[in-house]
Amino acid sequence: MDNNNNWLQQLLMVGVGTTSVVAEKLREVSDEWVKEGKINPEQAKGIVDEMVQQLKSEHGNFEAQMERQLRNMMQDFGVPRQSEVDELRGRIDRLERQVRDLENKLWR
Repeated sequence: MDNNNNWLQQLLMVGVGTTSVVAEKLREVSDEWVKEGKINPEQAKGIVDEMVQQLKSEHGNFEAQMERQLRNMMQDFGVPRQSEVDELRGRIDRLERQVRDLENKLWR
């Protein structure tokens, strides 16, 4: 499971990096438009801020969607959830105690 979480983190970091690159390109384009007189600096800032906010929002949606897809894939492959593993460990512990108790009774 740790490898899957690591893979997901790497994928999300790529998304963060992509968002940063896109935001930088937006700033470059808006600066160029300001130089060309197509928009004023306040409009440029508003456009960039709005687009960056939208990218961040979409990144959050992307992250949640990737987590859902990863959970579904793991379920399809038969990888148990942590809660299932914990439940099985508890059952094994109880069974081991019962076996020890039975062994102790036999030896008395």
